[in-house]
Amino acid sequence: MPEMTYRQALHDALREEMQRDPNVFLLGEEIGIFGGSYKVTEGLIDEFGPQRVLETPISEGGIIGLATGASMTGLRPVAEIMTINFIVVGMDQLVNNAAKIPYMFGGEAKAPIVIRTPSGAGHQLASQHSQVLESWFAYVPGMYVIAPSTPADAKGLLKASIRDDNPILFVENVLLYNEKGEVPEGEHILPLGKADVKREGEDITLIAYSRAVHMALAAADALAEQGISAEVVDLRSLRPLDIETVVSSVRKTNHAIVLHEGWKRYGAGAEIAAEIQEHAFDDLDHPVERITGAEVPLPYATSLERAALPRVEDVVMRAAFILGRDKVGV
Repeated sequence: MPEMTYRQALHDALREEMQRDPNVFLLGEEIGIFGGSYKVTEGLIDEFGPQRVLETPISEGGIIGLATGASMTGLRPVAEIMTINFIVVGMDQLVNNAAKIPYMFGGEAKAPIVIRTPSGAGHQLASQHSQVLESWFAYVPGMYVIAPSTPADAKGLLKASIRDDNPILFVENVLLYNEKGEVPEGEHILPLGKADVKREGEDITLIAYSRAVHMALAAADALAEQGISAEVVDLRSLRPLDIETVVSSVRKTNHAIVLHEGWKRYGAGAEIAAEIQEHAFDDLDHPVERITGAEVPLPYATSLERAALPRVEDVVMRAAFILGRDKVGV
């Protein structure tokens, strides 16, 4: 399989879907000539023209509103919001319109839109540009929230999202764009709402999504050196949530840690922990643990930013404690 970056995998998915279906079009700020803030759409305006790669004003509400209306007429818009931090301005269109259209119209109207947006923390972007807000949207019935961790998943899930009839928030962590990985050639489509076991293990289950999956895998490597076998479950989506795969893993290992970058209270980890306790309480030898970002707006200073984000060593030390090991290094 060819190796490519996460960015290139997304680009190829968009290009292939636009070639396949003339109803697919892109819209967003600076996605044409400039190629998008993270260069995912670079070159597409040259191939498909300005009517299918639509440059918009700086108006997130307008972008999502336009996409919603276009989707109801049979088109399949893929909108880029420059960062999830800016999507708050367009939240009304997404939550009160797009997510509710199929229900309110009794299925007679659909809203097959994809909203692509970078999320995640790091690079000293400070409080207003480093938020992890996907849990807000996963709370809403009628929405899908997809968050791939690898280039192969990014391509397969984006292509599936574009073909799906539900409104979808497609979350891309900003620190993953340069991540490289093998991507299958040909028609590569993954089912939405299906988790993936990225690493088999016997002693403890590490549950994560997006960039946190890479942290979980690094923690699993460190734990293996100490004789602890960790299984890593990549959720890949927050809604639909594949709790069956999670519970199956927990029933095997009897221990679980949920890892994500967002805030702890009311975050994705809280829901996953609750579901595990509801479905696999008798299988747990220890309460479900959550390792998350600190309950503060993310600081600008490098040292404080680092202290506010979850770390691989946090996972390793917590797993060691749960399993009764006294000392585990990273």
